[in-house]
Amino acid sequence: MFYVGCFLSKEGGYYGTAKKILSMGGNTYQVFTRNPRGGGVLKAADPEDFRLLNELIKAEDMHAPLAHAPYVYNPCGKDEHVREFTAQTMREELELLDPIDGVLYNFHPGNHVGQGTKVGIGYIADMLNSIMWEGMRTTVLLETMAGKGTEIGRTFEELEEIIERVSPSLSPRLGVCLDTCHIHDGGYPISEAPDRVLEEFDRVIGLHRLRAVHLNDSKNPVGSHKDRHEKLGEGYISLEAVRYLVNCDELEGVPFYLETPNDDEGYAREIALLKSMRKKR
Repeated sequence: MFYVGCFLSKEGGYYGTAKKILSMGGNTYQVFTRNPRGGGVLKAADPEDFRLLNELIKAEDMHAPLAHAPYVYNPCGKDEHVREFTAQTMREELELLDPIDGVLYNFHPGNHVGQGTKVGIGYIADMLNSIMWEGMRTTVLLETMAGKGTEIGRTFEELEEIIERVSPSLSPRLGVCLDTCHIHDGGYPISEAPDRVLEEFDRVIGLHRLRAVHLNDSKNPVGSHKDRHEKLGEGYISLEAVRYLVNCDELEGVPFYLETPNDDEGYAREIALLKSMRKKR
């Protein structure tokens, strides 16, 4: 099954947003849990909204949405209050999302702000051990990063070290979201050799951990560490690489989410482009 969608506002609720992505030709979507730049108050769960969403997902054979944590969170910050705020708010979001069948929750690992990668990785793993719980239904995803400043998550090895430090009882609900712009900007040759990049991911982390893909082009050359997204086919990542990814047998059933600089009409065109690239199975 090929699941593809994009970033949308959840102004109409989770169910209303699912209806919208269907009208755009997609069958999954991504939303922010709350204001991406400032956190803010988390809107209370609407059980009816979630019930209707679960029914629609089943009826339309959709993939559950991916909820993205706000950018302001930093689970490995130097300030203890920042780390505590991040843990508290992420736990609130995980508890709210859990009634959605198959929902994914994605976050940026954060910036160690001079403490060092090892210290930062320890903080991130400690937080995951504290906010996740046995029996939870939501799958938590670490996102691959471009390596700006003191970002953690530029290399597959850094993400694997975080995963290894999480309790085995929680590990089944932990995965990775691979962002094509981020890994390109981070130095992985996803444009020229997507097959080798996936082989490296499998060697270091294991493809069973790859639970979502942010499918984005990049405004900058490989290894730039800039993290500037571009529309598909208009940047430095080849459409041949995109075609490989959406047809890769190892990624069958993994949802793809567009985060390109588009409006709804532009997203609908890119969704149609990706569907046209898919080979018949």
